[in-house]
Amino acid sequence: MSAGGASKESQLRSRAAIIVTGTEVLTGRVADRNGPWLAEQLRVDGVDVSYILVVGDRPDDLRTALRFARESDLIVTSGGLGPTADDLTAEVVAEVQGRPLRVDVALEQRIAAIVERLSAGRGWHLDPDATAASNRKQALVPLGATALEPVGTAPGLVVAIADGRVGPPVVVLPGPPSELQAMWPAALADPAVQRALAQRAELRQRTLRLWGTPESELAATMRDAAARLTGLEITTCLRDGELEIVTRYGVADEPAYRDFAALIAAAYPDTLFSPDGRTIDDIVADELLRRGLTIAVAESCTAGLLSGRLTERPGSSAYVLGGFVGYANSAKQQQLGVPAGLMESVGAVSAEVAQAMAVGARSRLGADIGVGVTGVAGPGGGSSAKPVGLVHLCVDGVGSTLARRVTLPGSRAEIRRRAVVVALHLIRQLLDPGHV
Repeated sequence: MSAGGASKESQLRSRAAIIVTGTEVLTGRVADRNGPWLAEQLRVDGVDVSYILVVGDRPDDLRTALRFARESDLIVTSGGLGPTADDLTAEVVAEVQGRPLRVDVALEQRIAAIVERLSAGRGWHLDPDATAASNRKQALVPLGATALEPVGTAPGLVVAIADGRVGPPVVVLPGPPSELQAMWPAALADPAVQRALAQRAELRQRTLRLWGTPESELAATMRDAAARLTGLEITTCLRDGELEIVTRYGVADEPAYRDFAALIAAAYPDTLFSPDGRTIDDIVADELLRRGLTIAVAESCTAGLLSGRLTERPGSSAYVLGGFVGYANSAKQQQLGVPAGLMESVGAVSAEVAQAMAVGARSRLGADIGVGVTGVAGPGGGSSAKPVGLVHLCVDGVGSTLARRVTLPGSRAEIRRRAVVVALHLIRQLLDPGHV
Protein backbone atom coordinates (compact mmCIF):
# COMPACT_ATOMS: atom_id res chain seq x y z
CA MET A 1 0.00 0.00 0.00
CA SER A 2 1.31 3.46 -0.81
CA ALA A 3 0.07 6.99 -0.26
CA GLY A 4 1.15 10.57 -0.52
CA GLY A 5 2.15 12.73 -3.45
CA ALA A 6 5.39 13.87 -5.04
CA SER A 7 6.70 17.32 -4.25
CA LYS A 8 8.37 19.59 -6.80
CA GLU A 9 11.71 18.76 -5.18
CA SER A 10 11.22 15.02 -5.76
CA GLN A 11 10.16 15.58 -9.36
CA LEU A 12 13.45 17.39 -10.09
CA ARG A 13 15.70 14.95 -8.18
CA SER A 14 18.21 12.81 -10.10
CA ARG A 15 16.88 9.34 -10.84
CA ALA A 16 18.67 6.08 -11.50
CA ALA A 17 17.74 2.65 -12.85
CA ILE A 18 19.30 -0.61 -11.69
CA ILE A 19 19.59 -3.63 -13.96
CA VAL A 20 20.51 -6.92 -12.28
CA THR A 21 21.71 -9.58 -14.69
CA GLY A 22 21.93 -13.33 -14.29
CA THR A 23 19.61 -16.21 -15.10
CA GLU A 24 20.30 -17.59 -11.63
CA VAL A 25 18.77 -14.42 -10.15
CA LEU A 26 15.91 -14.26 -12.64
CA THR A 27 14.87 -17.85 -11.86
CA GLY A 28 15.19 -17.40 -8.09
CA ARG A 29 18.10 -19.79 -7.56
CA VAL A 30 20.04 -16.84 -6.13
CA ALA A 31 18.36 -14.01 -4.22
CA ASP A 32 19.09 -10.50 -5.47
CA ARG A 33 21.16 -8.70 -2.86
CA ASN A 34 22.65 -6.10 -5.20
CA GLY A 35 19.51 -4.28 -6.33
CA PRO A 36 18.24 -3.35 -2.85
CA TRP A 37 21.76 -2.49 -1.65
CA LEU A 38 22.40 -0.18 -4.61
CA ALA A 39 18.97 1.43 -4.20
CA GLU A 40 19.73 2.33 -0.59
CA GLN A 41 23.21 3.66 -1.42
CA LEU A 42 21.73 5.86 -4.13
CA ARG A 43 19.00 7.03 -1.76
CA VAL A 44 21.60 8.02 0.83
CA ASP A 45 23.38 10.05 -1.87
CA GLY A 46 20.16 11.86 -2.79
CA VAL A 47 19.29 9.84 -5.90
CA ASP A 48 15.87 8.28 -6.35
CA VAL A 49 15.58 4.87 -8.03
CA SER A 50 12.95 4.53 -10.75
CA TYR A 51 13.05 0.75 -10.93
CA ILE A 52 15.11 -2.38 -10.49
CA LEU A 53 15.03 -4.69 -13.50
CA VAL A 54 16.18 -8.31 -13.42
CA VAL A 55 17.16 -9.95 -16.70
CA GLY A 56 18.70 -13.29 -17.55
CA ASP A 57 21.93 -13.93 -19.40
CA ARG A 58 20.39 -13.13 -22.77
CA PRO A 59 21.89 -10.26 -24.79
CA ASP A 60 18.57 -9.21 -26.36
CA ASP A 61 16.89 -8.88 -22.96
CA LEU A 62 19.75 -6.78 -21.61
CA ARG A 63 19.62 -4.53 -24.68
CA THR A 64 15.89 -4.05 -24.16
CA ALA A 65 16.38 -3.22 -20.47
CA LEU A 66 19.14 -0.71 -21.20
CA ARG A 67 17.02 1.07 -23.80
CA PHE A 68 13.99 1.06 -21.51
CA ALA A 69 16.06 2.69 -18.75
CA ARG A 70 17.34 5.55 -20.94
CA GLU A 71 14.94 8.04 -19.35
CA SER A 72 16.95 7.81 -16.12
CA ASP A 73 19.95 10.00 -15.35
CA LEU A 74 22.11 6.98 -14.54
CA ILE A 75 21.96 3.25 -15.16
CA VAL A 76 23.75 0.77 -12.88
CA THR A 77 24.15 -2.88 -13.84
CA SER A 78 25.38 -5.80 -11.78
CA GLY A 79 26.69 -9.14 -12.99
CA GLY A 80 27.86 -10.58 -16.28
CA LEU A 81 31.53 -9.57 -16.03
CA GLY A 82 33.10 -13.00 -15.56
CA PRO A 83 35.26 -14.92 -18.01
CA THR A 84 32.62 -17.37 -19.25
CA ALA A 85 30.66 -17.18 -22.50
CA ASP A 86 27.41 -16.10 -20.82
CA ASP A 87 29.07 -13.06 -19.22
CA LEU A 88 28.20 -10.48 -21.86
CA THR A 89 27.28 -7.31 -19.95
CA ALA A 90 30.36 -5.31 -20.98
CA GLU A 91 29.87 -6.27 -24.63
CA VAL A 92 26.17 -5.36 -24.70
CA VAL A 93 26.63 -2.09 -22.80
CA ALA A 94 29.42 -1.08 -25.20
CA GLU A 95 27.13 -1.77 -28.16
CA VAL A 96 24.18 0.17 -26.73
CA GLN A 97 26.40 3.10 -25.75
CA GLY A 98 27.98 3.15 -29.22
CA ARG A 99 31.53 2.43 -28.07
CA PRO A 100 33.69 -0.37 -29.58
CA LEU A 101 35.57 -2.69 -27.24
CA ARG A 102 39.35 -2.59 -26.95
CA VAL A 103 41.75 -4.66 -24.85
CA ASP A 104 43.33 -2.62 -22.07
CA VAL A 105 46.75 -4.27 -22.01
CA ALA A 106 47.79 -2.81 -18.65
CA LEU A 107 44.49 -3.94 -17.10
CA GLU A 108 44.96 -7.39 -18.63
CA GLN A 109 48.32 -7.66 -16.90
CA ARG A 110 46.84 -6.62 -13.55
CA ILE A 111 44.05 -9.19 -13.91
CA ALA A 112 46.63 -11.87 -14.76
CA ALA A 113 48.57 -11.03 -11.59
CA ILE A 114 45.39 -11.31 -9.52
CA VAL A 115 44.48 -14.68 -11.07
CA GLU A 116 48.02 -15.96 -10.50
CA ARG A 117 47.94 -14.93 -6.85
CA LEU A 118 44.53 -16.52 -6.29
CA SER A 119 45.58 -19.71 -8.04
CA ALA A 120 48.72 -20.04 -5.95
CA GLY A 121 46.81 -19.46 -2.73
CA ARG A 122 44.17 -22.05 -3.57
CA GLY A 123 46.44 -24.65 -5.12
CA TRP A 124 44.83 -24.42 -8.57
CA HIS A 125 46.62 -25.65 -11.70
CA LEU A 126 45.18 -23.66 -14.59
CA ASP A 127 45.57 -24.14 -18.29
CA PRO A 128 47.77 -21.22 -19.47
CA ASP A 129 45.97 -20.68 -22.78
CA ALA A 130 42.49 -20.81 -21.25
CA THR A 131 43.56 -18.49 -18.45
CA ALA A 132 45.07 -15.99 -20.89
CA ALA A 133 41.86 -15.98 -22.96
CA SER A 134 39.77 -15.38 -19.84
CA ASN A 135 42.01 -12.55 -18.68
CA ARG A 136 41.84 -10.95 -22.11
CA LYS A 137 38.03 -11.14 -22.15
CA GLN A 138 37.78 -9.42 -18.77
CA ALA A 139 40.19 -6.70 -19.92
CA LEU A 140 37.92 -5.61 -22.80
CA VAL A 141 37.03 -1.96 -22.16
CA PRO A 142 34.70 0.19 -24.29
CA LEU A 143 36.59 2.95 -26.05
CA GLY A 144 36.58 6.09 -23.89
CA ALA A 145 35.16 4.29 -20.83
CA THR A 146 36.70 4.28 -17.37
CA ALA A 147 37.79 0.94 -15.93
CA LEU A 148 37.27 0.50 -12.19
CA GLU A 149 40.00 -1.52 -10.50
CA PRO A 150 39.06 -5.15 -9.85
CA VAL A 151 38.24 -6.28 -6.34
CA GLY A 152 38.06 -9.90 -7.50
CA THR A 153 39.15 -10.58 -11.05
CA ALA A 154 36.50 -8.52 -12.87
CA PRO A 155 36.96 -4.77 -13.34
CA GLY A 156 33.98 -2.46 -13.29
CA LEU A 157 33.23 0.10 -15.98
CA VAL A 158 31.75 3.57 -16.34
CA VAL A 159 30.55 3.88 -19.93
CA ALA A 160 29.30 7.25 -21.14
CA ILE A 161 27.25 7.32 -24.32
CA ALA A 162 29.13 8.09 -27.52
CA ASP A 163 29.37 11.69 -28.73
CA GLY A 164 26.37 12.87 -30.70
CA ARG A 165 23.97 10.49 -28.97
CA VAL A 166 21.63 11.10 -26.04
CA GLY A 167 21.51 8.84 -23.02
CA PRO A 168 22.76 8.31 -19.48
CA PRO A 169 26.12 6.81 -18.50
CA VAL A 170 26.10 3.18 -17.47
CA VAL A 171 27.99 1.93 -14.43
CA VAL A 172 28.84 -1.75 -14.91
CA LEU A 173 29.61 -3.62 -11.69
CA PRO A 174 30.43 -7.27 -10.91
CA GLY A 175 27.82 -9.63 -9.52
CA PRO A 176 29.42 -10.87 -6.27
CA PRO A 177 28.03 -8.51 -3.58
CA SER A 178 31.37 -8.11 -1.77
CA GLU A 179 33.07 -7.02 -5.00
CA LEU A 180 30.22 -4.72 -6.03
CA GLN A 181 30.05 -3.03 -2.64
CA ALA A 182 33.79 -2.46 -2.45
CA MET A 183 33.80 -0.97 -5.96
CA TRP A 184 30.83 1.33 -5.45
CA PRO A 185 32.67 4.35 -3.95
CA ALA A 186 34.98 4.53 -6.98
CA ALA A 187 32.02 4.26 -9.33
CA LEU A 188 30.10 7.01 -7.55
CA ALA A 189 33.16 9.30 -7.58
CA ASP A 190 33.66 9.00 -11.34
CA PRO A 191 33.28 12.44 -13.05
CA ALA A 192 30.75 11.14 -15.59
CA VAL A 193 28.58 9.79 -12.78
CA GLN A 194 28.88 13.01 -10.80
CA ARG A 195 27.77 15.05 -13.81
CA ALA A 196 24.82 12.73 -14.44
CA LEU A 197 23.63 13.13 -10.85
CA ALA A 198 23.97 16.90 -10.66
CA GLN A 199 20.34 17.27 -9.51
CA ARG A 200 20.65 14.95 -6.53
CA ALA A 201 19.26 16.25 -3.27
CA GLU A 202 18.90 14.79 0.21
CA LEU A 203 16.22 12.11 0.26
CA ARG A 204 15.18 11.26 3.80
CA GLN A 205 13.67 7.94 4.80
CA ARG A 206 11.99 7.18 8.11
CA THR A 207 10.32 4.03 9.40
CA LEU A 208 7.53 3.44 11.92
CA ARG A 209 6.61 -0.07 13.08
CA LEU A 210 3.29 -1.27 14.50
CA TRP A 211 2.43 -4.59 16.13
CA GLY A 212 -1.19 -5.67 16.21
CA THR A 213 -2.76 -3.03 13.95
CA PRO A 214 -4.57 -4.34 10.84
CA GLU A 215 -3.47 -2.84 7.54
CA SER A 216 -7.08 -1.94 6.74
CA GLU A 217 -7.30 0.20 9.88
CA LEU A 218 -4.12 2.07 8.97
CA ALA A 219 -5.45 2.58 5.43
CA ALA A 220 -8.57 4.26 6.81
CA THR A 221 -6.48 6.57 9.00
CA MET A 222 -4.34 7.57 6.04
CA ARG A 223 -7.36 8.19 3.81
CA ASP A 224 -8.79 10.58 6.40
CA ALA A 225 -5.45 12.42 6.54
CA ALA A 226 -4.74 12.41 2.79
CA ALA A 227 -4.70 16.20 2.50
CA ARG A 228 -1.87 16.37 5.06
CA LEU A 229 0.37 13.86 3.26
CA THR A 230 1.41 15.96 0.26
CA GLY A 231 5.13 15.65 -0.42
CA LEU A 232 5.42 12.32 1.40
CA GLU A 233 5.90 9.00 -0.36
CA ILE A 234 4.45 6.51 2.11
CA THR A 235 4.54 2.74 1.68
CA THR A 236 3.29 0.13 4.10
CA CYS A 237 4.16 -3.54 4.32
CA LEU A 238 2.72 -6.24 6.57
CA ARG A 239 5.54 -8.65 7.38
CA ASP A 240 5.18 -11.51 9.88
CA GLY A 241 2.55 -9.60 11.82
CA GLU A 242 4.47 -6.32 11.93
CA LEU A 243 3.08 -3.36 10.00
CA GLU A 244 5.99 -1.34 8.62
CA ILE A 245 5.43 2.25 7.45
CA VAL A 246 8.28 3.68 5.39
CA THR A 247 8.16 7.35 4.40
CA ARG A 248 10.49 9.03 1.89
CA TYR A 249 10.61 12.78 1.45
CA GLY A 250 12.82 15.77 0.72
CA VAL A 251 14.21 18.20 3.25
CA ALA A 252 11.46 20.74 2.62
CA ASP A 253 8.83 18.18 3.59
CA GLU A 254 10.24 17.48 7.07
CA PRO A 255 7.35 19.37 8.80
CA ALA A 256 4.83 17.26 6.89
CA TYR A 257 6.56 14.07 8.03
CA ARG A 258 6.63 15.19 11.65
CA ASP A 259 2.91 15.87 11.44
CA PHE A 260 2.33 12.40 9.95
CA ALA A 261 4.47 10.67 12.60
CA ALA A 262 2.56 12.50 15.34
CA LEU A 263 -0.71 11.42 13.73
CA ILE A 264 0.34 7.75 13.81
CA ALA A 265 1.58 8.02 17.39
CA ALA A 266 -1.73 9.54 18.50
CA ALA A 267 -3.86 7.05 16.56
CA TYR A 268 -1.96 3.92 17.65
CA PRO A 269 -0.32 4.59 21.04
CA ASP A 270 -0.56 0.95 22.11
CA THR A 271 0.72 -0.70 18.92
CA LEU A 272 3.41 1.71 17.74
CA PHE A 273 6.39 -0.15 19.18
CA SER A 274 9.12 1.53 17.11
CA PRO A 275 8.72 5.27 16.47
CA ASP A 276 12.40 5.55 15.55
CA GLY A 277 12.67 2.73 13.02
CA ARG A 278 14.52 0.24 15.20
CA THR A 279 13.70 -3.40 14.53
CA ILE A 280 12.20 -5.65 17.18
CA ASP A 281 15.61 -7.36 17.39
CA ASP A 282 17.33 -4.06 18.21
CA ILE A 283 14.68 -3.02 20.72
CA VAL A 284 14.94 -6.29 22.65
CA ALA A 285 18.74 -6.21 22.60
CA ASP A 286 18.92 -2.55 23.65
CA GLU A 287 16.52 -3.07 26.55
CA LEU A 288 18.32 -6.18 27.81
CA LEU A 289 21.61 -4.28 27.73
CA ARG A 290 20.12 -1.17 29.34
CA ARG A 291 18.73 -3.17 32.24
CA GLY A 292 21.67 -5.54 32.51
CA LEU A 293 19.47 -8.61 32.10
CA THR A 294 20.30 -12.02 30.66
CA ILE A 295 18.12 -14.43 28.70
CA ALA A 296 17.97 -18.16 27.96
CA VAL A 297 15.81 -19.88 25.36
CA ALA A 298 14.11 -23.27 25.08
CA GLU A 299 12.74 -24.09 21.63
CA SER A 300 10.87 -27.00 20.16
CA CYS A 301 9.11 -26.17 16.87
CA THR A 302 11.42 -23.24 16.07
CA ALA A 303 14.47 -25.46 16.63
CA GLY A 304 17.04 -22.73 17.34
CA LEU A 305 15.70 -19.97 15.08
CA LEU A 306 14.91 -17.70 18.04
CA SER A 307 18.40 -18.22 19.47
CA GLY A 308 19.77 -17.33 16.04
CA ARG A 309 17.83 -14.06 15.93
CA LEU A 310 18.85 -13.11 19.47
CA THR A 311 22.54 -13.75 18.76
CA GLU A 312 22.70 -12.18 15.30
CA ARG A 313 23.77 -8.81 16.69
CA PRO A 314 27.45 -8.34 17.62
CA GLY A 315 27.96 -8.29 21.38
CA SER A 316 24.94 -10.49 22.08
CA SER A 317 26.99 -12.61 24.48
CA ALA A 318 26.45 -9.79 26.99
CA TYR A 319 22.80 -10.82 27.40
CA VAL A 320 22.24 -14.23 25.75
CA LEU A 321 23.45 -17.04 27.99
CA GLY A 322 22.39 -19.91 25.73
CA GLY A 323 19.56 -22.05 24.51
CA PHE A 324 18.15 -25.54 24.25
CA VAL A 325 16.46 -27.31 21.35
CA GLY A 326 14.14 -29.72 23.11
CA TYR A 327 12.56 -31.26 20.06
CA ALA A 328 11.71 -34.70 21.39
CA ASN A 329 9.72 -35.09 24.60
CA SER A 330 12.67 -36.91 26.13
CA ALA A 331 14.91 -33.93 25.41
CA LYS A 332 12.41 -31.57 27.05
CA GLN A 333 12.46 -33.78 30.11
CA GLN A 334 16.23 -34.35 30.28
CA GLN A 335 17.47 -30.90 29.22
CA LEU A 336 14.84 -28.67 30.73
CA GLY A 337 13.27 -30.68 33.52
CA VAL A 338 9.78 -30.69 32.00
CA PRO A 339 7.89 -33.42 33.94
CA ALA A 340 7.02 -36.43 31.82
CA GLY A 341 3.64 -36.60 33.52
CA LEU A 342 2.85 -33.05 32.45
CA MET A 343 3.48 -33.85 28.79
CA GLU A 344 1.40 -37.02 29.08
CA SER A 345 -1.53 -35.16 30.60
CA VAL A 346 -1.66 -31.95 28.48
CA GLY A 347 0.60 -32.75 25.53
CA ALA A 348 3.93 -31.29 24.46
CA VAL A 349 2.17 -28.48 22.58
CA SER A 350 0.48 -26.70 25.46
CA ALA A 351 0.68 -23.57 27.56
CA GLU A 352 1.84 -25.59 30.56
CA VAL A 353 4.77 -27.15 28.72
CA ALA A 354 5.79 -23.81 27.17
CA GLN A 355 5.95 -22.33 30.68
CA ALA A 356 7.87 -25.32 32.02
CA MET A 357 10.36 -24.94 29.16
CA ALA A 358 10.81 -21.23 29.91
CA VAL A 359 11.33 -21.86 33.61
CA GLY A 360 13.67 -24.74 32.85
CA ALA A 361 15.85 -22.70 30.49
CA ARG A 362 16.03 -19.83 32.97
CA SER A 363 16.90 -22.00 35.96
CA ARG A 364 19.34 -24.31 34.15
CA LEU A 365 21.43 -21.40 32.86
CA GLY A 366 20.85 -18.94 35.70
CA ALA A 367 19.33 -16.32 33.41
CA ASP A 368 17.05 -13.47 34.40
CA ILE A 369 14.54 -14.35 31.67
CA GLY A 370 13.55 -17.68 30.14
CA VAL A 371 11.62 -18.24 26.91
CA GLY A 372 9.71 -21.38 25.92
CA VAL A 373 8.32 -22.11 22.45
CA THR A 374 6.43 -25.26 21.44
CA GLY A 375 4.06 -25.82 18.54
CA VAL A 376 2.97 -27.71 15.44
CA ALA A 377 4.93 -26.39 12.45
CA GLY A 378 3.52 -28.93 9.99
CA PRO A 379 2.82 -29.80 7.34
CA GLY A 380 1.73 -32.95 9.24
CA GLY A 381 1.17 -33.66 12.90
CA GLY A 382 -1.86 -31.45 13.40
CA SER A 383 -5.29 -32.38 14.73
CA SER A 384 -8.65 -30.70 15.23
CA ALA A 385 -7.67 -29.82 18.79
CA LYS A 386 -4.11 -28.81 17.90
CA PRO A 387 -3.99 -27.75 14.25
CA VAL A 388 -0.92 -27.03 12.17
CA GLY A 389 0.24 -23.51 13.04
CA LEU A 390 -0.69 -23.72 16.73
CA VAL A 391 2.16 -22.34 18.84
CA HIS A 392 2.35 -21.81 22.60
CA LEU A 393 4.91 -19.32 23.90
CA CYS A 394 5.93 -18.24 27.37
CA VAL A 395 8.37 -15.67 28.74
CA ASP A 396 9.23 -15.94 32.41
CA GLY A 397 11.35 -13.72 34.62
CA VAL A 398 11.87 -10.34 36.35
CA GLY A 399 8.84 -11.03 38.51
CA SER A 400 6.41 -11.72 35.70
CA THR A 401 5.20 -14.43 33.33
CA LEU A 402 3.63 -13.76 29.94
CA ALA A 403 2.08 -16.50 27.82
CA ARG A 404 0.52 -16.47 24.40
CA ARG A 405 -1.31 -18.97 22.23
CA VAL A 406 -1.36 -18.24 18.48
CA THR A 407 -2.40 -20.07 15.34
CA LEU A 408 -0.10 -18.93 12.54
CA PRO A 409 -0.78 -19.30 8.81
CA GLY A 410 1.62 -20.37 6.09
CA SER A 411 4.12 -23.06 5.26
CA ARG A 412 6.32 -24.82 7.79
CA ALA A 413 9.09 -22.26 7.26
CA GLU A 414 6.65 -19.34 7.55
CA ILE A 415 5.07 -20.69 10.75
CA ARG A 416 8.48 -21.12 12.36
CA ARG A 417 9.64 -17.67 11.28
CA ARG A 418 6.45 -15.98 12.46
CA ALA A 419 6.62 -17.79 15.79
CA VAL A 420 10.05 -16.26 16.35
CA VAL A 421 8.65 -12.77 15.74
CA VAL A 422 5.82 -13.41 18.22
CA ALA A 423 8.40 -14.57 20.77
CA LEU A 424 10.49 -11.43 20.30
CA HIS A 425 7.45 -9.23 20.87
CA LEU A 426 6.52 -11.23 23.96
CA ILE A 427 10.02 -10.58 25.32
CA ARG A 428 9.60 -6.88 24.51
CA GLN A 429 6.30 -6.76 26.36
CA LEU A 430 7.85 -8.40 29.43
CA LEU A 431 10.64 -5.81 29.39
CA ASP A 432 8.18 -2.95 28.86
CA PRO A 433 4.93 -3.97 30.59
CA GLY A 434 3.31 -0.62 29.90
CA HIS A 435 3.52 -1.12 26.12
CA VAL A 436 1.38 -3.79 24.50
